[in-house]
Amino acid sequence: MKMPLSAPVDDETGPATGMRKGYSDILALVTSSGPWSPAAFAGVDIAALSNAHVTGCYIAPSLRSLRGVDGEPTVLALLLDQYRDERDDYDAFAAFAQSRGVRHVAWHSTKLAPAKTMRSLGAWHDLIVLERDMAEPSLLTDVLGEALLTCRTPCLLLPPHWDKPLSFRHMMIAWNGSIESIRATHAALPLARLAEEVVVMKDGALSLEAKDETPPFDPVIYLRSHNAKATEKPFYASPLNAGPALLAAARKHSVDCLIMGAYGHARVRERILGGATRHVLEHADMPVLMQH
Repeated sequence: MKMPLSAPVDDETGPATGMRKGYSDILALVTSSGPWSPAAFAGVDIAALSNAHVTGCYIAPSLRSLRGVDGEPTVLALLLDQYRDERDDYDAFAAFAQSRGVRHVAWHSTKLAPAKTMRSLGAWHDLIVLERDMAEPSLLTDVLGEALLTCRTPCLLLPPHWDKPLSFRHMMIAWNGSIESIRATHAALPLARLAEEVVVMKDGALSLEAKDETPPFDPVIYLRSHNAKATEKPFYASPLNAGPALLAAARKHSVDCLIMGAYGHARVRERILGGATRHVLEHADMPVLMQH
């Protein structure tokens, strides 16, 4: 992977009261530049909300089905991919981003599988925006599931064929008390501050479980302390029905964005919402912010 084409970044240091409270670096995994794919629009628009730097990264069709453990794409597959001029792509992406209010732009054209690309570039980005239909449905768990597990960066997944403007007016957090839930809540904070309502759907089984000695974390208190309007509601579902029940609750509340930890495990068994990861990954019809 080459170093990114990038525009100079102005010095924005200043007093603490003037510091940004949003994201600083957004990564958009782009699947098309003519027209720009949904992840490009979403990544640029989120960057505009925070005056952030946005990196566009094109993933060629031959790479989108590769798992991290696979080798490099075949020579034939690479030959079938359209040749891309890095400078032309950067210029086009920079013009697109600037037209939507983003000044600081970089561009990559990766030669790695999605999981490897996301783990590498995610190391210096706060949020990765990608399209769920980047991978074939039959490979969704193998490709994107692996990427979510290994990249260590919050990921905003867009539903297939997403063509709507992003909105964060109504958000929902699937809360099961896991480390993954805490990380996802923290990662979503810049977006939660924009919301008119953040509903925390608390796994009803948590109140029945013995408390351990870890420091307490209350998501509602945390969100409110950071000027997000949060309320809590109980969520009851069997492990087998957790995914469909969670999406049904999100639709009932007209949620614009769902937030959840990805592949969370309790010490003895996988918690109820952790077991919903695969179903939500496959069936969500709204943007979902996930973090492992």
